Amino acid sequence: MGRYRAPDDSVGARVGVDIDRPHAALVVGKRGAGKTHTLAVLAEGVAAADGLAPVVVDPMGVLDGLAVDGGTVHRRPRVRPNAVPPAAWPGLLDLDPAGAVGSLVWRAVAEAETPSVAGAREYVADADAGRATRRAADAHLALAAEWDAFDPDGLTPRALASGEPTVLDCSGLPAPAAGAVCAAVARGLYEARVRGTVDRLPWLFVDEAHAFFDGVAGDALATILTRGRAPGVSLACATQRPAALPAVAVSQADLLVAHRLHSRADIDALAAARPLAVADGLAERLPTGVGEALVVDDASETASTVRVRERRTPDGGASPRASDRPLDGCERSHDGCRQE
Repeated sequence: MGRYRAPDDSVGARVGVDIDRPHAALVVGKRGAGKTHTLAVLAEGVAAADGLAPVVVDPMGVLDGLAVDGGTVHRRPRVRPNAVPPAAWPGLLDLDPAGAVGSLVWRAVAEAETPSVAGAREYVADADAGRATRRAADAHLALAAEWDAFDPDGLTPRALASGEPTVLDCSGLPAPAAGAVCAAVARGLYEARVRGTVDRLPWLFVDEAHAFFDGVAGDALATILTRGRAPGVSLACATQRPAALPAVAVSQADLLVAHRLHSRADIDALAAARPLAVADGLAERLPTGVGEALVVDDASETASTVRVRERRTPDGGASPRASDRPLDGCERSHDGCRQE
C-alpha cells in the first residue's frame, strides 16, 4: 500500500494490507487529498492476488486504468431489472410505495411475464387500475427505459467475479440509474456467495460512496458491511463526506484510511465510531500532505501515518489544468513555453 512515514518525515518500512480474509474498508479525504488514488491502489493489490474478484463502481469515469492489463471496463453497465428488488423500484423512481402509482410499479416489476422494463410496461398497460394511474406508472417506467441501464441479459455475478478487474463506468448514467447498477451488483455478489455459485471472494470498490448509500443501493451496501464477512464479500468505500454516510458505514469499517479533512462534521463522524485510543485527538493526527493518510487497523488496534505508493496502472483521476492547453499557435503546453 505504501510506506510508513516517521515523525521526522522520513520514509520507513513497507505497509501491506492482509487481503486473505474479507474486510470493510473506508477511505476518506477532502477533494484532491488522494482518496480515489488510494482506492485504486487497494484495487490494484486485490487484482494481483489469487482467489479474489475486484469489481469497481466508478461514478466519475476516472478508474478505467485499473482494467488496462486484461480487465474489463463497462462504459454503459446494464443490470437485470429484477436484480433490483421490486420493493425498491418505487423509491428508485421517486414514487411513494404506498401510493397507487408506486404500488403498481412495484407489482409490475415483481409480476411481469418477462423480466424487463418493457415487460413491466406491458403489465401496467393491462393492469386493473385507473387510467390515470396506469399512465403515470408507464411514464415513470419509460423514464427508467431511457436510462439504458436495464437489460434482461445484464451483468451477472458470475461474469463480474471472473478474477480480472471489472470497472463499471457509471459517469454517463443519471444518479438513480447508477444507484440501481450499484444496488444490483452489491446484492448479486452477496447472494452469489451465500448460494455458493461464485468461488472467488468478491471485493466491491465504490467511489463517492455517500451518494450511493443515500439511494437505492444503501440497503445492499449495508448488508455487505454487516453480514458480508461470513460469505466472504468485502466492501471498500471512498468518500469526501464521511459525515454524509450512515453510521454503520463508519462503525463497521475495520480498515480506515483517512486523508486530509477540513470539515469538523466529517472529523467528528469518524471520531465517534473509532476506538477511544484512535478517536482522541483525531483531528491533530490527520496528515496534511497529499497522498499521506492515517491508517487505522482495528485488527491490530493501531494507527499509523502512511505515504501511499504510486499507481501501477494508468491514473485517470488527475484534475485538468488550464496550463495544459497549448498557447495559440503553439503545439506545446504553457509549461513548455515557459521553460524556453
